[in-house]
This record gives sequence, C-alpha cells and structure tokens, in this order.
Amino acid sequence: MALIVQKFGGTSVATPDKIKAVARRVLGYKQQGHQMVVVLSAMAGETNKLVDFANQMQEIPDQREMDVLLSSGEQVTVSLFAMAVKEAGFNAVSLLGDQVRILTDDLHTKARIKKVETETIRRALAEDKVVVVAGFQGVTETGEITTLGRGGSDTTAVALAAALEADQCEIFTDVDGVYTTDPNIYGKARKIKKISYDEMLELASLGAKVLDIRSVGLAKRYNVPVHVRSTFTDEEGTWVVKEDKSMESMLVSGVTYNKNEARITLSKVQDTPGIASRIFTPISDAGINVDMIIQNTRAGDLTDLTFTVPRSDFKRAMQIVEKIGSEIGAERVTGSDDIAKVSIVGVGMRNHSGVATTMFHTLAREGINILMISTSEIKISCIVEEKYTELAIRALHDAFALDQEPVEEEL
Repeated sequence: MALIVQKFGGTSVATPDKIKAVARRVLGYKQQGHQMVVVLSAMAGETNKLVDFANQMQEIPDQREMDVLLSSGEQVTVSLFAMAVKEAGFNAVSLLGDQVRILTDDLHTKARIKKVETETIRRALAEDKVVVVAGFQGVTETGEITTLGRGGSDTTAVALAAALEADQCEIFTDVDGVYTTDPNIYGKARKIKKISYDEMLELASLGAKVLDIRSVGLAKRYNVPVHVRSTFTDEEGTWVVKEDKSMESMLVSGVTYNKNEARITLSKVQDTPGIASRIFTPISDAGINVDMIIQNTRAGDLTDLTFTVPRSDFKRAMQIVEKIGSEIGAERVTGSDDIAKVSIVGVGMRNHSGVATTMFHTLAREGINILMISTSEIKISCIVEEKYTELAIRALHDAFALDQEPVEEEL
C-alpha cells in the first residue's frame, strides 16, 4: 500500500462529467489499497472569469480581495469531487487551504508556503477517506486567505507530497509529459522521458507551462520524484528527477518561450551608487519580479536602464517606475509589452562550447533581432519581438536536432 498524491489541473476537471471521470480514475488506485490525497485546480476558465469580474470592479484590483475571490474556484471542484466519490460508494472529505493549514507568508496573490500541517490529512487517511485538497490556496498565521499564484496547485501537490513523505507525486494535466518544445507550435516536438530538476526549473521559469517553478523547486529540495502525465491516457509521461550522467549527452533538452513579458526603460539616469537600489527596491516591495536587466552607459555620467517584468504586472510596474523616474531625474520612462522571451535549456551546456553561437547564428539567419540576452550555466534566453516567437522556436528546435532521441554515451 502506497501513499499517493495526485494533482489534476483545470482542463481535467472542466465539467461535472470530467470530475466524475477523474474520481473513477482515483478510485481505481484506492481499490488497489492505496491511500489517496487528491489536489484539484479550479475548472478550466473559471479563474480567468473571476479575474475579469475583478477588473470590472477596480482598474488595479485589491490584492487581498483578489485572494478571497480567486480561492472560490477550487472550493467548487473539491466539493463536487468529494460528492462524486461518495456517490460511487467510497468515503471522502474536501479540505480548503485553511482547513489543512497550508501556512504561507502574507504576500497576497503570490504567497509562498512556509509550512504544511499534516494532522488533519493523516487523521482522514486513517479513517480510510480519499482526501481532496483545494490547490492554489493557503492561509496566514492570522487567518487571512492567500493564493499561490498561477500554477499554484502544482506547488500545493508537491508540498503535500513532501510533508506527508508520499511514495508518489503525480501531476495530471492535458498534455502527456514534458516536450522539447510546445507541440502546439511545432509538430516535431518530442516527449522527454526523464528530465532533471535543474532543467525543469529553468524551463518552468522561462515559460514552459507544464509545471509551476515553485513546485519543481520544492521537489528538488525534498527529493520528490514528480511524474507529469495526461489525465486522458494511461501512458507514462515524464519523470522529473535528480540529474544523472545520461542527461549530459544532449547539448540542449528543450526550447521554450514566454509571452508574458514586458520591457521598461529609464533613459538618461544618473550613473551613481545607489540609483539601482532606488529603482528596484519599490518594485520588489510591490511583489513584482524583475527578470533581465541591461544597463547602457552614456557620456556625462548618465546611463539607460532596461529591464523586464511579467506582462501581467506591467501597469503596476509602470506606475511605480514613472514615480521613481521623476524622483531621480530620469529624462523619460518608456515601456512596451510586444516582446517575448525565447530560451534554450540543457545541462549538457556545462561541458560543451558553441551553444550560444549556434543560437545567435540561427536567429540571425531567420532575420530575428535580439533585444536582450541573459544566460546561466544551463540556459540562454533572448528577448525578441513577439511576432517572431513561433519562427524562433521552430528554427532553434531544428538547429539543435531536438526531434531526435538522445544517444546515451557509454561511461
């Protein structure tokens, strides 16, 4: 008998019939004698609908009230799922984030998990119940409802698997694993059988929507193997695990993109100590992540500072930066949200040269201008005009022959 944590995304529970189908799938495990903890997202489209409602109320919705609003989506699915299990003749209990006591910090809409209390879940499992937990939700020490941000249900599942020391953590979604690139963009995309935590962290941070980056970080920290697979088939998906020697045989494991990008530039800023801190501290305090930063020095102790933020935070960031720009005497503040980030990722980059050259040459050959560049030990990212995103993905996928199965080197 194993303790299994399974998470089902919004497309998996999009209708009452699909919720019943997921319940039947879970009960198949239950009938084999396993203890089951199930984490559910809101129905597909429900969160977007709630966000739209909020935007009709306030131009920039209050973050606390957004958490109260958005957490309602998962409450619907877990209660319906528990009903479906009970209708099938088994016992179940639905639990919200504050009932489980998934304790978070107090950063509304983007809270981070601090601790998961397991007593309530263990007691329910001991009573032979299927435990159904609302994904995406948490609670502060003072009882405030919080949400974990987009993709937060993945994080809930991995956090529960780690806290409960589960035997398996399976993430069920509408795709059957992690691919070398988005198969909706390029039909030559290939499913990856096994990928390292570090590679998956980079892919998730760079726009791959299969797993939330925080869930991968938790899985790596607590060594939780994660199986990403489809709700709609029984095929094995992709295992996200510790790196092994065989993974270094591929220079590049995947090509990904992120259109949730916006660029902000402060022109002719004084190039003096403390300026960067004055610019970025208020942005950080607002809970906005800054990604890529480029500084171009001008004559006369002046500089231009360009950086990227999530497109979803663009309006708030521009309000903050315009105020800062006025305070520090910047000539002007400009911004645009018609950009995208295209990236290649692979642990094989650590021990092979020429990867960046191949990427830059490939984009140049297609007439794609690179606006910004960022690198790490196992990834290279380029900001390009959004209209070139798909072309860049296909060209890079071909340049690194990602449609071909890797040949494992003999040790």
